Amino acid sequence: MTSIDPCLLAPGQARALFREGLAVPTAGWCTGWTQANLIAVPREHAYDFLLFAQRNPKPCPVLDVTEPGGTAATIFDGDLRTDLPGYVVYEHGEPVARVADATEYWRDDLVAFLIGCSFTFEGALLEAGVPVRHIEQGRNVPMYRTGRRCRRAGAIGGPLVVSMRPVPAEQVADAVRITARYPSVHGAPVHVGDPAELGIDDLDAPDFGDPVEVRLGEVPVFWACGVTPQAAVMASRPKFAIGHAPGHMAITDARDSAYLV
Repeated sequence: MTSIDPCLLAPGQARALFREGLAVPTAGWCTGWTQANLIAVPREHAYDFLLFAQRNPKPCPVLDVTEPGGTAATIFDGDLRTDLPGYVVYEHGEPVARVADATEYWRDDLVAFLIGCSFTFEGALLEAGVPVRHIEQGRNVPMYRTGRRCRRAGAIGGPLVVSMRPVPAEQVADAVRITARYPSVHGAPVHVGDPAELGIDDLDAPDFGDPVEVRLGEVPVFWACGVTPQAAVMASRPKFAIGHAPGHMAITDARDSAYLV
């Protein structure tokens, strides 16, 4: 691990560390640089995934798409097979491998989608004094499958996944206002308050990531999450797909400010 604070690294420096085998959640890394979710599917499913994203722009804002077999993207001057800190390989919707290097699984027909990530607006929250608990606690952000269904597209459908950040009640309006200015990376929350209204039974048992402390006077706030495409893979069971390990993102060469409106 580098002795440099991860928040001060440039994207290429971070990607080099991941290529060497460092496997850590990337919240708080490379301040000012946009992070993205990865989902790569065979060309035969690519149109359905693109349509799925178009029909569900809140959880699936597309930032870039590769050509079939491509291993880099316009906003990612690295290797999508090696330069993320973790991957999940799916066959028929089941996770069959969790790896730090996806090279041996990558196929010439894979089309990779880079999907916006809520880590992009966390710097703006912190600058405004809104706490980001998973960064405070050095944990992966908690993510939950909800009871809400996404709009189906061809063979692809599944539940909405959300990320959660506890926010002091008096700062919820600030969190909503700040994140609404980043519509390309999930934007404003989809729900504030009672998790049961989303079909979430227990905040201490996230489906992905780690639980975080919700303190007295704080409200759970939920944002649409770019792990939704992987939940769709698990629900729809295409023959093959590769995604990032949740919370272990692609750090791109795009600036967070490029997605601020």
